[in-house]
Amino acid sequence: MLFKLLFLLLALAPASIYALEDTVFNDDVLGLIVFKAGLQDPMGKLVTWNEDDQTPCNWIGVKCDPKTNRVSELVLDGFSLCGHIDRGLLRLQFLQKLSLANNNFTGTVNSALSHLANLQVIDLSGNSLSGTIPQQLFLQSGSVRLVSFAKNKLTGNIPQSLTTCFSLELLNFSSNHLSGKLPSGLWYLRGLQSLDVSHNLLQGHIPPGIQNLYDLRFLSLHKNRFSGKLPEDIGGCLLLKSIDFSENILSGALPHSMQMLTSCTYLNLRGNSLTGELPPWIGELKNLETLDLSSNNFSGRVPSSIGNLQLLKSFNVSMNYLTGSLPESMANCNSLFSIDASHNHLSGNLPSWMFRGAMPSVPLSSQRLGENLSSPASLGSLQVLDLSSNVFCGHIPSNVGELGNLQLLNISRNHLVGCIPGSIGELKSAYALDFSVNQLNGSIPAEIGGAILLEELRLEQNFLAGEIPVQIHKCSLLSSLILSHNNLTGPIPAALANLSNLENVDLCFNRLSGSLPKDLINLSHLLSFNISHNHLEGELPVGGFFNTISPFSISHNPSLCGAAVNTSCPSLHPKPIVLNPNSSDTNGNSPSHNHPHQIILTISSIIAIAAASFILLGVVAVTILNIHARSSHSRSAALVLSAGEDFSCSPKTNPEYGNFVMFSGDAEFVVGAQTLLNKDAELGRGGFGVVFKTVLRDGCLVAIKKLTVTSLIKSREDFESEVKKLGQIRHHNLVALEGYYWTASMQLLIYEYLPSGSLYKHIHDRTGGNCLSWRQRFKIVLGMAKGLAYLHHNGIIHYNLKSTNVLIGSSGKPKVGDYGLARLLPMLDRCILSSKIQSALGYMAPEFACKTVTITDKCDVYGFGILALEVVTGKRPVEYMEDDVIVLCDMVRAALDEGMVEQCVDERLRSNFRIEEAIPVMKLGLICASQVPSNRPDMNEVVNILELIQSPSEADEELE
Repeated sequence: MLFKLLFLLLALAPASIYALEDTVFNDDVLGLIVFKAGLQDPMGKLVTWNEDDQTPCNWIGVKCDPKTNRVSELVLDGFSLCGHIDRGLLRLQFLQKLSLANNNFTGTVNSALSHLANLQVIDLSGNSLSGTIPQQLFLQSGSVRLVSFAKNKLTGNIPQSLTTCFSLELLNFSSNHLSGKLPSGLWYLRGLQSLDVSHNLLQGHIPPGIQNLYDLRFLSLHKNRFSGKLPEDIGGCLLLKSIDFSENILSGALPHSMQMLTSCTYLNLRGNSLTGELPPWIGELKNLETLDLSSNNFSGRVPSSIGNLQLLKSFNVSMNYLTGSLPESMANCNSLFSIDASHNHLSGNLPSWMFRGAMPSVPLSSQRLGENLSSPASLGSLQVLDLSSNVFCGHIPSNVGELGNLQLLNISRNHLVGCIPGSIGELKSAYALDFSVNQLNGSIPAEIGGAILLEELRLEQNFLAGEIPVQIHKCSLLSSLILSHNNLTGPIPAALANLSNLENVDLCFNRLSGSLPKDLINLSHLLSFNISHNHLEGELPVGGFFNTISPFSISHNPSLCGAAVNTSCPSLHPKPIVLNPNSSDTNGNSPSHNHPHQIILTISSIIAIAAASFILLGVVAVTILNIHARSSHSRSAALVLSAGEDFSCSPKTNPEYGNFVMFSGDAEFVVGAQTLLNKDAELGRGGFGVVFKTVLRDGCLVAIKKLTVTSLIKSREDFESEVKKLGQIRHHNLVALEGYYWTASMQLLIYEYLPSGSLYKHIHDRTGGNCLSWRQRFKIVLGMAKGLAYLHHNGIIHYNLKSTNVLIGSSGKPKVGDYGLARLLPMLDRCILSSKIQSALGYMAPEFACKTVTITDKCDVYGFGILALEVVTGKRPVEYMEDDVIVLCDMVRAALDEGMVEQCVDERLRSNFRIEEAIPVMKLGLICASQVPSNRPDMNEVVNILELIQSPSEADEELE
């Protein structure tokens, strides 16, 4: 009872009382028991903490000073504790180290901790603390040496009171949501050795005076919003070993004083807007092990002084504007482990020194090195070789198999010719081989089976011929097999069914024949299996993945049958009776060779011939009658059109007016309603027709598209079949097709009516005074992506994506409309398509203009990319000025190169948008609008990327 009373008094007592000496109970025991009482301890880590003990010195996580027998350290890192940091700790007046890292503490940082006058270490990192860092916390903390609040949810500014902690040696506020500017007073904490404020929302210029931190060893301002130039006086920090200014908005050239940082081993300036040439003095930083200058605007040549960095392990200058070649002197960098010089303008011969070392990673993607691939000399230790997206030509070296330790070989998207050498089977350590998008010919070598650790094989878009080698089943770890767009022939090997790890298979656009192996249903990890545009035949496997396979993945194989292609397979019948007088007799004697004209007819053939003759006579008669009927019908239809086309009739009242079908229940047009040709009812016009608003007899408003492609439309049967398929498409981000109306002279499509209008109106109509918020815009981009992903999953390409074809629902939800209309045309002729969607200027993928490039769902991805940029910027894809034409895609790309992409965001949003979402969305839009279709992601990937970009709080809000 006495303990409980003291417990209550302790919880209510002011902080000043805690310093009093307790003669009955040990203050430390009491304080820790009170602290424990406010916690949840799911792992039972604090079970040894017993209130009956006279001292806590033997408790787990507790350390006492042997002289005073008082608690000097409390270290409970990684105990999975939950709850608040209780005031009970304030009784630990001799506490020097408080470390509660990597738990689940919540609430705010308790400012009363400042009353622990002896505290030198405060580590509350890796929790879920929120709120601001209190100013009072550091007003009486003159002895504190280490402060870490990393990996929490703290907000607000860095407190100015920190600048009075002159004993501070380490400060870590990384991975929070801190904002505001960096206090300039931090540069006067002369004992500071480590400063980490990375992964926050700090902004403004980096204040001058950093040279005062002559003991500074570690500096990280990574991933904030710092702007301006790098500190000119940073060279005064002579002991700096690690510098990270990456992923900010810094500009200008490298400060000359940096050449004094000869102790530096790690320098990362990635993802800024730094300019100028790489200075020769960079070779004086002789202790550098990592140099990352990627994703900036550096130009000029790589200086030969780089060769002085003999300790250099990682060299990354990718995504700049560097020219020339990599200097021969780099051969002196004996410790090199990784070189990435991709996405530059490097030229000349492939540096010969690369083949004299054993460097485990040499990605040189997207360079402009126009020389042939030469045979490697001594790359025996190479693990990763990426030469993709260049203009390499010539043959793949025949001795490529000598790279025995190679794990990834990517030479895709070049101009390589010739055969794939059989020596690739000697790549026993390779897990990924990518030779796609080249001009390779010959066959896939059977030796491929020797690459037993292979997980991914990509050979698409070449001129490979021959059969798929059965030896591929030896690659038992294979999960991705992409061989599309080649000239492969023969059957799909049955051995493929033994590759139990297969997830993605793409064999489309080849000349494969034969039937599909039935055992493919045993591939339990399959996610996609595309065999479209081949000559495969027979029944599709039944079971497993193939029960839900997309029709798009098996299309254009005329002889395939099964439920997935809506074609029943022919039944097996016994052999026909042979009616041949010259056939063998019952004794098996052969027919005489004296009868050259043999007659072999089955009973079924005789019946079929007779039936066909009868049917032919009937067809002739019916055709004559139909010609007369159609002539009368056309005259009748012409009369109806001239009278204003009143659609008050339905099949029930007057069948002459055509077939009116609603997919959900019956409905009719209202008698006497304004006709569709009334301009007052017109909602808009597009490449495929005019849209009107009307009302059905049940009072339901609908939007009706009167198709203007009557001369090109399919037959009634094909039209109705395609429309019914479109009517089955249901998704909350797609405009629902509710029905259709058919006559020989006119076709109507009936859609749900959305009164809020098109995305074009919401973005570009500035007369209403309303402006879409950033949250609304992001949801529109994400919703469009989800709708398109659903279409592509069901094998439907939109072909005509633009902001006028995206409608906004009453709740602000986007709905993509006008999808699949190209399926109503008799053939997907790109000239017809281009003429029908010519109003989509700026949205059309470049492959429409290239007759040799297949039009795929990637043309929708291009249109989506332009739409995403339109939503963020508020600008049209192409805008005509007085003296200039502005192409939106080019404008955003140029702004990104200049580090001014923020200025592209719609000015009406001003500062009311999330920069951490807006910039990635614009970058994603540019990637989707790539000129090369294979470089564009698919829409499922786009949805996943957008969901990653979306702020967690907003994503949670959508789930509620």
